[in-house]
Amino acid sequence: MSHDALRVCPLCEATCGLLLTIDGTRVTSARGDRDDVFSGGYICPKGVTFGELDGDPDRLRGPLVRDGGRLRDATWAEAFDRIAAAVPGLVREHGADAVGVMLGNPSVHTMAGRLYPPFLFAALGTRSKFTASTLDQMPKHVSCGLMFGDPFAIPVPDLDRTDHLLMIGANPLDSNGSLCTAADFPGRLRALRRRGGTLTVVDPRRTRTARSADRHLAIRPGTDALLLAAVAGVLFAEGLAAPGPLAALTDGLAGLETALKDFTPDAVAAACDLHPDEITAIARELAAAPAAAVYGRVGGSTVEYGTLTNWLVDVLNLLTGNLDRPGGAMFPLAATPPPPAPPGGFTTGRWTSRVSGRPEVMGELPAVCLAEEIETPGPGRVRALLVIAANPVLSAPDGDRLDRALGGLDFMVSVDPYLNETSRHAHVVLPPPPPSQSAHFDFFFNGFAVRNQVRYSPAAVPPEDGRMDEGEILARLVLAAGGRHGEPPETVDLAALDRSLERAVNLPGSPLYGRDPAEVAAGLTGRTGAERRLDLMLRSGPYALTLAELLDRPHGIDLGPLTPRLPGVLGTAHGRIEALPAPIAADLPRLRAALAGRPRSLVLVGRRHLRSNNSWMHNVPGLGGGSNRCTLQIHPDDAARHGLADGDPVRISADGGSVEAPVEITDTVRTGVVSLPHGWGHDRPGTRLTVAAARPGVNVNQLLDGSRVDPLSGTAVLNGFPVRLEPVRPKVS
Repeated sequence: MSHDALRVCPLCEATCGLLLTIDGTRVTSARGDRDDVFSGGYICPKGVTFGELDGDPDRLRGPLVRDGGRLRDATWAEAFDRIAAAVPGLVREHGADAVGVMLGNPSVHTMAGRLYPPFLFAALGTRSKFTASTLDQMPKHVSCGLMFGDPFAIPVPDLDRTDHLLMIGANPLDSNGSLCTAADFPGRLRALRRRGGTLTVVDPRRTRTARSADRHLAIRPGTDALLLAAVAGVLFAEGLAAPGPLAALTDGLAGLETALKDFTPDAVAAACDLHPDEITAIARELAAAPAAAVYGRVGGSTVEYGTLTNWLVDVLNLLTGNLDRPGGAMFPLAATPPPPAPPGGFTTGRWTSRVSGRPEVMGELPAVCLAEEIETPGPGRVRALLVIAANPVLSAPDGDRLDRALGGLDFMVSVDPYLNETSRHAHVVLPPPPPSQSAHFDFFFNGFAVRNQVRYSPAAVPPEDGRMDEGEILARLVLAAGGRHGEPPETVDLAALDRSLERAVNLPGSPLYGRDPAEVAAGLTGRTGAERRLDLMLRSGPYALTLAELLDRPHGIDLGPLTPRLPGVLGTAHGRIEALPAPIAADLPRLRAALAGRPRSLVLVGRRHLRSNNSWMHNVPGLGGGSNRCTLQIHPDDAARHGLADGDPVRISADGGSVEAPVEITDTVRTGVVSLPHGWGHDRPGTRLTVAAARPGVNVNQLLDGSRVDPLSGTAVLNGFPVRLEPVRPKVS
């Protein structure tokens, strides 16, 4: 007998509501939930294949442990015994930093991925922390931390009310949005156009999003910061800079005007490969629009000026008077409290990496440092690694080097549903259950949503025999790795509740301020420790909701449009916006040096596919069609210059090595630029990815050696780097 169940989709940042049809314990179909308060029935191809991904036969059903060089099935007890026998001893012998932790993007798509890693870091006491943020979004955290004092105070475009949207290096019609949670992003852009608004897209590729725009500027990759600096310069030069009421709340506006005076449209035009008049027009249109927002994402982050680009995005929002106002760029207000802002303001570089001396950012080291921290002898060498929902062999630069380094670890744990290019090295693999068997709440993405709302999905299917809930897996990992093996996993949740209660009842402004902690704890509901923690977070949040209210309204609760929140979100030392933070000012000479122009060699950019998400959705048969292919896209003129025909194999070479891929000739990529998608390279032995291995593609990040990094954020330069092409000729026998 089949039945339906509601579920918030965990496969990308859009967080659309799904209606699942379930036959026994198997998800047989997924469609959009028309009554969902946020997505209103929208669904993308990834969501349609929820059942295929959920029931993938290659998903691990139980733990694996390594014996004699081979992974074999094991019990949960045996798996955690192995961890407890290895990790605490390594810490005692070599120090806390000898145990590293790597978190991947999927960890922010689950409740457990938000709730338990902080306790793992605390239990280990390690500074060897790495995440996917320095492969993606860290420049935005740094720029907002420096401007607003809180790296999580990230303004998002008020898509439903803006009149003019300037989009830099983003392709939400394929990615569904990032650091801008907007269910049905395509529909929201269509609504912008229908109400007479304007969409301008800056991107070296004529993406699906660019094709839907009023204007598409095919900029030279990596020069977005120069363009935005020139736009800001025009606003100052023509008297169009008008921060409005925020001028009285902002420091450094005069210094900002002086710092940007060299970045005129004429000065940056050659480097950007745009006409000066196009740059001036952008400035004038932003200033003239009744409400406008500037939004930038991966294409402007994973470049050598990533932090400067993200800073300038919000400089423009500030200078045009559109920061923190309806229709502009606004700060969402999630139903659960955000991570506390750093006391005394945001700073970086509290310590540096052991080998290359790269500064810490938000308590972590750049992912490009991981291989060298494992390989290089000496005190503090990473000897053990705990990898949670990450596949850095494919997602980080120079996967071959990292692949070799992982093979030399004393001990490695992977929390992963698959035996993939990274987890194949593990000594213990701990597979979480499929999404249908897990409860869901979006702690992170609600904080970046274009409309305030809240939804909770209980597990749609009871856990199968032999499965362990992800929260219990991570709680037991905390205890085993932290030298407390054998304690019940509930102790982790109890400690978390005690800490959160203490903060909530002592924080002025909290709905629970002044309450008796024991009384509050007695009133919490929830079947699991994670649910009780969620209930407390809801009760102490700005709307004073409860878990019971969310369960009673399974399609979600609409909390209304975004509202102005300044100065309340500011965490800077003086409680003011810093228009020109000192680290930014110190990095501007590096950008000024780029005014001399760029080498005319080919440069490479990545691309996203609507039917995949990084490296972790290539094993779903239903997502393998259409444009979801690993090809090198190249403009016809560049193809002719290199003697390439459509479908020809070509060797692409750069700092880190070479890969070969088939050519796809298309005028959707501008001249001087080639594009190879991210997340491929499923051809390594020892994995269990049947579908992905049948069409492995190549790893674009193998072209990089990790030496190209945005210095302010430690983020790897994955876009806009020079490459060389060489046709692969058939061998003559």
